[in-house]
Amino acid sequence: MGTSLTPIQQIGEFGLIEKIQKHFSNKLQKNTILGIGDDAAILERDEHNFTLISTDMLLEGIHFDLTYYPLKHLGYKAVVCNVSDIAAMNGIPEQITVSIALSSKFTVEAVEEIYEGIRLACENYKIDLIGGDTTTSRTGLVISVTAIGKVSKQKVVKRSGAKPNDIICVTGDLGGSYTGLLVLQREKVTFKANPETQPQLDNYDYVVKRHLKPEARTDVIHEFADLDLVPTAMIDISDGLASELLHISKNSKCGVIIFEDKLPIDPQTATVINDEFHISPTTAVLNGGEDYELLFTIRQQDYDKIKNHPDVTPIGYVTDSLQERKLILRAGTTAEIKAQGWTHF
Repeated sequence: MGTSLTPIQQIGEFGLIEKIQKHFSNKLQKNTILGIGDDAAILERDEHNFTLISTDMLLEGIHFDLTYYPLKHLGYKAVVCNVSDIAAMNGIPEQITVSIALSSKFTVEAVEEIYEGIRLACENYKIDLIGGDTTTSRTGLVISVTAIGKVSKQKVVKRSGAKPNDIICVTGDLGGSYTGLLVLQREKVTFKANPETQPQLDNYDYVVKRHLKPEARTDVIHEFADLDLVPTAMIDISDGLASELLHISKNSKCGVIIFEDKLPIDPQTATVINDEFHISPTTAVLNGGEDYELLFTIRQQDYDKIKNHPDVTPIGYVTDSLQERKLILRAGTTAEIKAQGWTHF
């Protein structure tokens, strides 16, 4: 009898990452402070600062559809994904490298359009493009970006620092990117049925922009510094709020309780997702990904620092029971938080 093989989808992306992580001790270099398992790796930099490094890969047909995704926006978003990871460690991005694989269908002008989006992101976030790689692809487009950033040793924030009674907060509003994706996918189906039709996106400007041109919340990181606030734990919302809450819960070995009536959602998002797609806005908030907002926890004594912040919403609190992962519904009943958002396998 041969050894049975395990399909990747049986353990999922995070199970696969955990299996890989077990084989690497990261003790061969003394300047490796934190490796696999958080939004970014942490390396010793100097007496006062750490270096942060994060990598993300975007694949055509998996992460984006060029039927409706402008190349310039795609280049911009590829940078945002990584800048957001640096922000999630309470850091400031400084440089990126970009590697790109192209099939023969792409022209020089198309590649220039992608890099124009990358350039605009570099200008916006004040980062330098310092290198990368270009190669051929048999099918489709692949973009891989690595971001390098800096954080003070006293201010670095991991997923693992949340403590019982901490307040759970999020920036911005949630569910908009997922709603925008549904609108774009619907327009694609309409276009395929009748190529003469023009996209009808006038009433969906906010949600479409949330999907096509998200922004990393580096602005909030600067505001934290101004407020003298260091979150106890933090993560960016790329796979959906529920998934990210469970990451903080697992890494911090604590429970999380959030309230449905506290979840921030834009009026356009709520109307479109509910009235046109018949999906609960709460479902979109919990399971829709790619909002690139920040989910973080703070000590109760720091609440006064954010209570009047127009772009920060307290949504719940941390408990001491790892098994307690609850959503308190408007009706007063309780539901278990489960990650049902984006899965890679």
